[in-house]
Amino acid sequence: MTLTDTTTTVGHWIDGARVDSTSGRTAPVYDPALGAATKQVALADESEIQAAIASAKAAFPAWSNLSLAKRQQILFAFREVLNRDKAELAEIITSEHGKVIDDALGEIARGQEVVELATNIPSLMKGDFSDQVSTGIDVYSIRQPLGVVGIISPFNFPAMVPLWFLPIAIAAGNTVVLKPSEKDPSAAIWLAEKFKEAGLPDGVFTVLNGDKAAVDGLLTSPDVESISFVGSTPIAQYVYETGTKHGKRVQALGGAKNHMLVLPDADLDLVADNAINAGFGSAGERCMAISVVVAVEPVADELIQKIAERAATLRIGDGRRGCDMGPLVTKQHRDKVASYIEVAEQDGAVVVVDGRTVRPDGDENGFWLGPTLIDQVPTTSRVYTEEIFGPVLSVVRVATYEEGLELINSGAYGNGTAIFTNDGGAARRFQRDVQVGMIGINVPIPVPVAYYSFGGWKNSLFGDHKAYGADGVSFFTRQKAITSRWLDPSHGGINLGFPSNG
Repeated sequence: MTLTDTTTTVGHWIDGARVDSTSGRTAPVYDPALGAATKQVALADESEIQAAIASAKAAFPAWSNLSLAKRQQILFAFREVLNRDKAELAEIITSEHGKVIDDALGEIARGQEVVELATNIPSLMKGDFSDQVSTGIDVYSIRQPLGVVGIISPFNFPAMVPLWFLPIAIAAGNTVVLKPSEKDPSAAIWLAEKFKEAGLPDGVFTVLNGDKAAVDGLLTSPDVESISFVGSTPIAQYVYETGTKHGKRVQALGGAKNHMLVLPDADLDLVADNAINAGFGSAGERCMAISVVVAVEPVADELIQKIAERAATLRIGDGRRGCDMGPLVTKQHRDKVASYIEVAEQDGAVVVVDGRTVRPDGDENGFWLGPTLIDQVPTTSRVYTEEIFGPVLSVVRVATYEEGLELINSGAYGNGTAIFTNDGGAARRFQRDVQVGMIGINVPIPVPVAYYSFGGWKNSLFGDHKAYGADGVSFFTRQKAITSRWLDPSHGGINLGFPSNG
């Protein structure tokens, strides 16, 4: 499709309403299953960036002074609206990202968990109290919101990642400016409309569409108190360094290279099923995807056969047709991911299942790449060392548990990992020894539930706070400690005796 003057343009959401951009800059938004641009997204200029931040700043005093009970009621209402209309949101996600409907619904469900956590904000915001720390003196603490907070979210989870941060930030009394990915911006506008329906006052949630100019505007504005980011490691590092340089609190979640360590006693059918789901679900476009199976010999040959058999049964195609896996998000990304298969061949690896030959159930112009399984991947290959972010699953063979553990710990990333074994002692040892932030034991994608926190180690996380859970509440609030002394009535204060009629 050729973009024309009548093409739909996704604008901004400012002061509780859709706002058309006047910047004159746009970027195409593709339907990946069709391989065609179906709309375009506005790219904000400086005046629009400042207007978005100013709106959030103006809304902050009233919102932060609203009672916890009233904020809680709005979060409860939003939960019901989101649950009621989630099928509509899933269709929007699939049309711009390409993931199948079931994956989109799963994404929404995980975001819903954080919404439900945020409905408990009165308990989450409780402070501490110490009575009589010295004669007549008490000390207590309270939590208060930061102010205007910025969220910069990636293309791969256009609903879930914003919902990792939005509900807690809003419930705590902050106002939010969200900069979604240019690749799939419509989910953010949809969320803003549903928050308004739930009763959220205008200006509390703003959506600013744009590119690097919008990102830098949030990172450098003196009116933005914090930045929450999810994306690739180089950009996460840039966001962290730029944001902190400008005095902001920053949580920046970066990339990953997640391993699945398979011990010889593992149930290989269970492992193969989970390798398929963790490696190829959402077309591998997720930071918690398993990209490396570390097989402790002698299980590799049998395991590879089982994974290959299952991969052959997957139906690849348009996510609206009930397929198992959809396309990649853009042609450029599809081609980049496919190039790693060529690298693997050049480096002497064995391509067991080649996704380049896939015959999809969908438009031939879609951005297709099927599940790919590569054996005997050298650990010096870029296929092993770099984050691919696509449906490419590598197998590395090792002789011992210790060799596999060292392989994982020597990597630059530390996001998620999994071990598959029936040996409880080995699993316990692994969870203590592995240098990774999130660990699954016979669970391939160990994304924590909402009342724990999400985040990795090493180059997978910049900043001191993880996403959601207790860390999320801590990140979006400041603590005050108050030392208080009140004179006893015996010092001349009010007479506490019973009144008399004399």
